[in-house]
Amino acid sequence: MSNLFEKAAENETDGRPLADLLRPDQLQDVVGQNHLLNENGLIGRMVKNRKISSLILWGPPGCGKTTIARLLADHTDLYFEPLSAIFSGVADLRKIFDAAKDRRSMGQGTLLFVDEIHRFNKSQQDAFLPYVEDGTIVLVGATTENPSFELNAALLSRCQVAVLNRLDDGALSKLISVAEDGATLPLDTDAREALKAMADGDGRYLFNMIEQIYAAGPDHDLSVEELSQIIQKRAPLYDKKQEAHYNLISALHKSVRGSDANAALYWLSRMLAGGEDPRYIARRIVRMAVEDIGLADPQALPQTLAAWETYERLGSPEGELAIAQAVIYCATAPKSNAAYSAYKSAMGAAKKTGSLMPPIHILNAPTNLMKDIGYGAGYDYDHNTDHGFSGQNYFPDDMTRTEFYVPVERGFERDIKKRMDYWKKLFEKINGDS
Repeated sequence: MSNLFEKAAENETDGRPLADLLRPDQLQDVVGQNHLLNENGLIGRMVKNRKISSLILWGPPGCGKTTIARLLADHTDLYFEPLSAIFSGVADLRKIFDAAKDRRSMGQGTLLFVDEIHRFNKSQQDAFLPYVEDGTIVLVGATTENPSFELNAALLSRCQVAVLNRLDDGALSKLISVAEDGATLPLDTDAREALKAMADGDGRYLFNMIEQIYAAGPDHDLSVEELSQIIQKRAPLYDKKQEAHYNLISALHKSVRGSDANAALYWLSRMLAGGEDPRYIARRIVRMAVEDIGLADPQALPQTLAAWETYERLGSPEGELAIAQAVIYCATAPKSNAAYSAYKSAMGAAKKTGSLMPPIHILNAPTNLMKDIGYGAGYDYDHNTDHGFSGQNYFPDDMTRTEFYVPVERGFERDIKKRMDYWKKLFEKINGDS
């Protein structure tokens, strides 16, 4: 293989990007996806048996989806037919299917690689079904989006899903070594690490940046500052309507629940850096306050509401600080989901018991008829009792008393538990249950 500088010179004459020039010739040379490509991996087993089933390659940009699809065709003697869902429609698919039928009649199969397959709508996806089923094509689709959200169930049921990893630091280092191959990138140690950070797990983008470094023609090893003047950091992957949106809010919520303020701040910052609406985050933090903190710290709810209102008043960027403060408050607060669990249990009981009437002694009697039939009869006004607690039953007569709310021994709920235990003993004493 020629070194980086020879490849770059070659690039100037034929227009091919470095990522394409350095594309691996063997599956074992693909970096970062060993879990799929080793002899026990999903794709490795297929290649070993020379029997490829239809696949959906799901992974972030620049992780090797296109390369793997090309090599699958090479290793199994299938005709490689590439297609972009962005620029193609049903008419293009018909031509491809007809050509695949002709090849099949002559004894050659077709691997149809559809990049960005999630861009096809339902009817376009349905067009694949008969040709996948009868073996006219082996479909290999590539997508950066969660297939369970973006592909219809009929097509998904006919394909295996291979999940590709984001390229980690080790994989990116291997790609840099492949690009250098006898020549060293003019970067100092810190700049070399910065280059990998700028790639953000995208191998294609890494090669593009290496091309830019060569084009700049530095005569010395670049520092991080000098590198930043030549190339820009890859924008973080974040789509407010897709899976990254739900993954990151889940990470934020679980970090708060797990009382890890530092991790919570990191995920908050990732969402804000990705362009998430701070109002959405503020709303979700309010939910954290009532779902995971509850009465263990009753101030969590007003704190989160105040942060939300502060953002509405100040806007960006000042308002985000209030949201960050609320995240820290919630993450460091004592935790209890007792109120949340109690509400869910009570809702379940309400649906199960239907239209049971309240006990007659706690019903108001605004008319004489209602008084005559016993509404309100025997009701004890709690404030008139010695303990401010009458011990009467407030559940329906035909329903067993149920403890929905069980406070924890943390934070303010510790005090609530003491009160409830006290009232329970009084109830048993008054009603002779002790």
